[in-house]
Amino acid sequence: MLLQVDRTSEWFVPKFGSKKFRISIGILFVPYTSIVTCFAALGAISGPLQLERVAAICVIYILALGVGAHLLDAVGGKTKPWGILPKRKIWIMALFAVGIAFSVGIYFAFLDSPWLFLIGTFEGFFLFAYSLELFGGKFHNNPSTIFSWGILPVFAGSIIQTNSITIETIVIATITGLVTYALITTSRRYKILKRDNGDRYIIKKKEDILKLITIGVIAGTIIFFIIKYYNLI
Repeated sequence: MLLQVDRTSEWFVPKFGSKKFRISIGILFVPYTSIVTCFAALGAISGPLQLERVAAICVIYILALGVGAHLLDAVGGKTKPWGILPKRKIWIMALFAVGIAFSVGIYFAFLDSPWLFLIGTFEGFFLFAYSLELFGGKFHNNPSTIFSWGILPVFAGSIIQTNSITIETIVIATITGLVTYALITTSRRYKILKRDNGDRYIIKKKEDILKLITIGVIAGTIIFFIIKYYNLI
């Protein structure tokens, strides 16, 4: 049985344009994709700064998570928050995006970062297991989200630069894991309140928290990049 949970009214969905346009943007979960991409960038920035590798890891997560995972979730999950979409078309788009992402990762893995093979295996597993709710949805939960989208991206960013994980990387991953926990618990509470037509004041408060987390992560990443780029510490 498919559950219809409309998400087109959520804060990250444009309030303008046609319904098709709004769904096309909303389905990418831009704020959450931005956060995970920032986590990957933080990992890459923590080591010796090679800008092309920072860009590469960002492209990987934008395509794999922002496009691939979210499209698969839209057609493969138990809920259909964006309505009934053309399944074949969505699958083709998702697999194309994931294919490009993994191709970039494989290139750097063969080049000089072989540990990316391990990270890619884990991320690939969670991408499909979480989004499609495989194995009875056992991996569609908070721990899986924290591990796959809160911690592994930081490790991936560090590995693509140095093929290693440092103490600094672990510290950053711990922080991003905690941020992810705060994000998903607030987001799920917000979603329930929206679904059940809850108190508007509480909904607005949760929405503000989600916006602050998003802005804080993006701003923090930019500041960290500037500090590292100009060797301010």
